[in-house]
Amino acid sequence: MPWSRTRRRRSSRGPRAAKRSRRNLLQPIAAGLVSVITGFASSFVLVIAGLQAVGATPEQASSGLLVLSVLTGLCCIGLAWRFRIPISFAWSTPGAALLVAASATTGDFRAAVGAFLVCGLLIVLCGLWPALGRAITSIPRPLAGAMLAGILFPICVAPITAAVQVPWLALPVIGVWLVLFRLAPRWAVPAAMLTAVIAILVSAGTGWLDQAHVAPSLQFVLPSFDPLVIVGLGLPLFIVTMAGQNVPGFAVMSTFGYTVPPRAALVTSGAATAVGSFFGGHALNLAAITAAIMAGPDAHPDRSKRWIASFTAGIGWVVLGLGAGVATALIGAAPPVLITAVAGLALLGALVTAVGNALEEPGQRIPAIATFLVTASGVSILGIGSAFWGLVVGALIMLWAAFPWRRRRATEEPAKP
Repeated sequence: MPWSRTRRRRSSRGPRAAKRSRRNLLQPIAAGLVSVITGFASSFVLVIAGLQAVGATPEQASSGLLVLSVLTGLCCIGLAWRFRIPISFAWSTPGAALLVAASATTGDFRAAVGAFLVCGLLIVLCGLWPALGRAITSIPRPLAGAMLAGILFPICVAPITAAVQVPWLALPVIGVWLVLFRLAPRWAVPAAMLTAVIAILVSAGTGWLDQAHVAPSLQFVLPSFDPLVIVGLGLPLFIVTMAGQNVPGFAVMSTFGYTVPPRAALVTSGAATAVGSFFGGHALNLAAITAAIMAGPDAHPDRSKRWIASFTAGIGWVVLGLGAGVATALIGAAPPVLITAVAGLALLGALVTAVGNALEEPGQRIPAIATFLVTASGVSILGIGSAFWGLVVGALIMLWAAFPWRRRRATEEPAKP
């Protein structure tokens, strides 16, 4: 009798344990789906706008969005499965913002693709040669933050401009974002994007469907290598991707107790960037904000099971990428200022972080402000964009302020009797 009661107790616990196991498995799957929806919806408009700003046709922009989404998904799936940690990737959102700001640098998309390819190869080199990675990440934090803030500032002003130019479209978007920013911050930007889509559908009707290519289509772009475009676009893209995305990505994972293998992460994302550049993609990197969703305890109480969230997100990236043609056609039917306004709302948090980094050290605020002003000005000198010149001006002012003039004069003066 005792044995039979014990057996019945164990068998009765079986269904409950199986149900609990399924519920625990759904938790990381849900976290992965939330992260991919948040990441895609909050910035795909910026990717399309950025690619078109440097000369991409709608078909090439659609191809770029498709290849970025698919490669991001494959990187998430492959490395999460290989290392069993919630390592995740995303396209470079600061890099897309840089493309919008670099519209004066080039209108030749082939030259832009050449810059994307150089950026990818440099990221691979950082993975193979750690000294280069340390050199890039040792760029003074105030200057890197100020350059990123200067890139983001004109985009973040766009909601104000849109509210004046197209208030019937922009004000509902801003209103939804503002309400959810207070009630559910994680969903504020996706909800604003959904509101913008509804506004576009109402105002544009169904005419935009005539330009939509539902079937996914890749457009091969043969790169050309213009030294001025590489310096003015490729190098800043590499710097903002490394300093603005990869370094925070490593930090976020470390915060949750995970050690990301740097060589594997950088070589994989750099190689994916290089391959994707031939089809219009600009840059891939470690995820930062969405990584926190998948690497945190909300994804799963057991740290060893959270990799499922990143694996799920990878599948989601591939699926969402298949709708790139429809997304590009829909964006093309909207007023450009509205698209930039939605991107500006998505980048407000990044702008706040960048400004904070730029001004955190009182002794370096003047060089940082100079970097910010030059970058935000959008000037192009010798065909090289403002992001590069912002770094140059800030570095020169920083060196000038730090040069030991007094010590040198003291050694040159004759000793007093």
